[in-house]
Amino acid sequence: MIETPYLLFLGDAPDMLAAKVAIGIRDWRPDNAIGQIGLEGCGADLGLTEMTLEQGLEAGAKTLVIGVANRGGYISAAWKEVLVRALELGYDIASGLHNLLRDEGELVAAAQMHGRTLHDVRVPTVAYPIATGVKRSGKRCLAVGTDCSVGKMYTALAMDTVMQERGMKSSFRATGQTGILITGQGVPLDAVIADFMAGAVEYLTPDNDPDHWDMIEGQGSLFHVSYSGVTMALVHGGQPDALILCHEPTREHMRGLPGFSLPSLEALRDTAITLAKVSNPDVKVVGISVNTQHLSEDEAVSYLAEVEARMGLPAVDPYRHGAGRLVDALDAI
Repeated sequence: MIETPYLLFLGDAPDMLAAKVAIGIRDWRPDNAIGQIGLEGCGADLGLTEMTLEQGLEAGAKTLVIGVANRGGYISAAWKEVLVRALELGYDIASGLHNLLRDEGELVAAAQMHGRTLHDVRVPTVAYPIATGVKRSGKRCLAVGTDCSVGKMYTALAMDTVMQERGMKSSFRATGQTGILITGQGVPLDAVIADFMAGAVEYLTPDNDPDHWDMIEGQGSLFHVSYSGVTMALVHGGQPDALILCHEPTREHMRGLPGFSLPSLEALRDTAITLAKVSNPDVKVVGISVNTQHLSEDEAVSYLAEVEARMGLPAVDPYRHGAGRLVDALDAI
């Protein structure tokens, strides 16, 4: 188990999007987010107390969590001085990066010398099967996005929270490092060997009660040339009964791909439903989740109304305005 609370390490994140791991922990497990620490020039600010390593320990922090999800998932050389010092002071370190802590000799040596633990969240711990496509009991909902980092995890978490409050049977199924750090369990899907990714999603969402919903954390985008593979594994392995379309309306291009524009919600709807019908012919698109964080309240309300009228589906920002209407749409199918 990863000891809590956490001091969230932001490194030299260029912007808030790069700090999405830390943001997710702050928003969904605030009691575990004791403070933040960044390097000079860091462009992310969670609004938490800025602390030194020493101050974090004094405040009760047990684990330094690398809260940055940079392109390629690597441990920057600029971070290592801080990480080694943290181990010397008595922190454990947790990371969801592709570049594993256990592969960094300096960190391994420091951890061994000071009796600390390195937690690599993005390491599969199960020998996952190859997907079979056999129909499973229970129900499943998957959020799919026009791009990466548009709010797919937030949508699933917000809907699961409302469902729990209503006494519905629901489980949030984490498929990425942030979700795993929030809930303590899940599948690090983009670290699973490609042939077994869809099978890993089947494993994560097994047979269940007929009225139980698995709220599956979405990843990537079918339209993102870098990360579409992980999305396909979720679409086919998840066998979703319901799809939620996710969008961030202020993006000028796909994240990390300045030469690619975002698809329309109509294109996402048509593509996602066609592919999802391969594993579940009865799947339906039931709602739209819009990340309006960069819009004013009036702009957000106006945009959501326009999308809802155009698409004929409930359109909400589940984090800003609540996920109740999306849950209503789910409950109606």
